[in-house]
Amino acid sequence: MKTALTIAGSDCSGGAGIQADLKTFSAHGVFGMSAITSVVAENTVRVISVQDITPEVIQQQIDAVCEDIFPDAVKIGMLSGVETMKAVAESLEKWQPQNIVLDPVMYAKNGAPLMALSAIETLIEKVLPLATLITPNIPEAEYIAGMKIESLEQMKEAAAVIQQRTGAAVLVKGGHAAGDATDILFDGKSYYSFNSPRIDTKNTHGTGCTLSSAICAQLALGAEIKEAVASGKDYITQAIRYSLPLGKGHGPTNHFWKFFAAE
Repeated sequence: MKTALTIAGSDCSGGAGIQADLKTFSAHGVFGMSAITSVVAENTVRVISVQDITPEVIQQQIDAVCEDIFPDAVKIGMLSGVETMKAVAESLEKWQPQNIVLDPVMYAKNGAPLMALSAIETLIEKVLPLATLITPNIPEAEYIAGMKIESLEQMKEAAAVIQQRTGAAVLVKGGHAAGDATDILFDGKSYYSFNSPRIDTKNTHGTGCTLSSAICAQLALGAEIKEAVASGKDYITQAIRYSLPLGKGHGPTNHFWKFFAAE
């Protein structure tokens, strides 16, 4: 049994964050563990409040996992502020896990901020260089790369800028662009494009969390980055295709579509 650790925020409505990560790990046959960075009171419509966990408790959660069941891969999601980022970076440097997938979560699906913009520089300088793969969407990539993205060529340019700044492979996700959903991977040497048709649904809560966790699970299982991204892209496409019409806003994707997909 391969293992994966998610370091992220908790979404009480179950569609994103820690809850989405653990469901995704399970769907891939990987044993999931968690270190919660923030407790978010949210649902498919709105974010009500955010309570950050203390840096000490974040580090103690990571210590508890790593000293006993060392993870084969790590997914990092919501890091709301500078102190949280420093705590996670210190823990990663201490334990040196391999296969780190970092999803730089800046906004909830409804647009509510989940990261202080003043902390982005700390994210870039302290945390992103520790990652194996970074998975920003277009708005996040624009912030990190410091440029506007309005085309596939600019997605490639932004991926290269981020890769050069951090040393990590970069997957710029095209979900916010028009037309087909095309993601661009740059590993420092080559570009790869992953394309899927855009599915007409509003139920996309937690897509970024789910994709990054699927890639993390594949890395834990031994896949190379390109193959892990391709598999993760297929998984999230089907999870959106069979998404669940729950709630009054953006419903969740179907993490267990392999088992419960309704034709």
